[in-house]
Amino acid sequence: MQPADRIATFKPYYFAQVGRQIRQMQAQGRAVVRMDIGAPDLPPPDFVIEALVAAARRPDRHSYQPYGGTPAYKEAWAAYYARRFGVTLDPDTQVVGLIGSKEGIFHLTQALVNPGDVVLVPDPGYPVYAAAARIAGAQVVTMPLRAENDFFPDLRAIPEAVARRARLLWLNYPNNPTGATASLEQLAAAVDFARRYDILLAHDAPYVDVVLDERAPRPPSVLQVPGAVEVAVEFNSLSKRANMAGWRLGAAVGQAQALRYLFLYKSQVDSSTFGPLMDAAALALNDPRMEPWLQERNRVYRERRDLILAALDALDLHARPPAAGLYVWARLPQGLDSLTFCQDLLQQYGVSWAPGRVFGEYGEGYVRISLGTATDAVRAALARLQAGREAYASG
Repeated sequence: MQPADRIATFKPYYFAQVGRQIRQMQAQGRAVVRMDIGAPDLPPPDFVIEALVAAARRPDRHSYQPYGGTPAYKEAWAAYYARRFGVTLDPDTQVVGLIGSKEGIFHLTQALVNPGDVVLVPDPGYPVYAAAARIAGAQVVTMPLRAENDFFPDLRAIPEAVARRARLLWLNYPNNPTGATASLEQLAAAVDFARRYDILLAHDAPYVDVVLDERAPRPPSVLQVPGAVEVAVEFNSLSKRANMAGWRLGAAVGQAQALRYLFLYKSQVDSSTFGPLMDAAALALNDPRMEPWLQERNRVYRERRDLILAALDALDLHARPPAAGLYVWARLPQGLDSLTFCQDLLQQYGVSWAPGRVFGEYGEGYVRISLGTATDAVRAALARLQAGREAYASG
């Protein structure tokens, strides 16, 4: 049997491959610390879990739910945007519930993009942006994210002829994998660019509540830019806000016509989400108890970030301290290949980091280190690396 042409050239997802390799190593008795994948290790708040259990015990919560989410679920997202960003959304027309934001990212592309259209994708970036475009038959044009530009694309460098053919422009701040944040002024420039060339700006924003530097401004929503709701859709998720990655709960909000097409596509593909999950999500979005929980959770991430940054200096690797998000983006010494480096790290020390190359051509020369690993395991992994360096230096 042969695959469809649209996926014939695709390779297995990197994190699925390395996951299999790690399981094999563990089956051989080797202790491996995974710091490559962006999966929170801490559980959601207890009161959210209790709300899920209580709702699941109700006999009326086990039937099919409305496509695109229950009214209460969509209203909860609208209330969150009003409280967190000062953005007013109509729950009926400007909010679509998602089974995690990843499926929404993929489905929006299928709903809007025709073969031959251009999709503008950040490089390095979340692999789904480009994969979804290629499956739709689009031409992927990458926008380099360079350190000298604070890992924000230079929109002025996009040729006029390319911009006029573009259908979608993807941004993602706080950024995966670089850890960069974007200012409201930078997002406003992207909104202006999208309006000028009649492009839908799709902003992927699941990390806005993972705040590592309390002195810095809280990460904004693109919809805070005046007029952005006319040209932009934003994706958000409870995976990173409330450590509910396996619950698969997200939303797309913003430009109403684009969301209608997304809803139409989704209605052919899925049958919505389990009702008790959405019931509990409303608490994770707006309950006052979330704020102290977020502060403590972010403190834990901040501690891990600082441990990693200190160790990187000792290992002659260098990274900017991220102000938000779940990752440290570390530059390798000149000439080192990121895939080879990460394989050597895994095989020799049982420590898994993500090679920058899997996020795109301009990710080469970097590694991504996740903060979603237990603090004691982070300490143990860093101690292994430091001991290995000392042994190497002593000859």
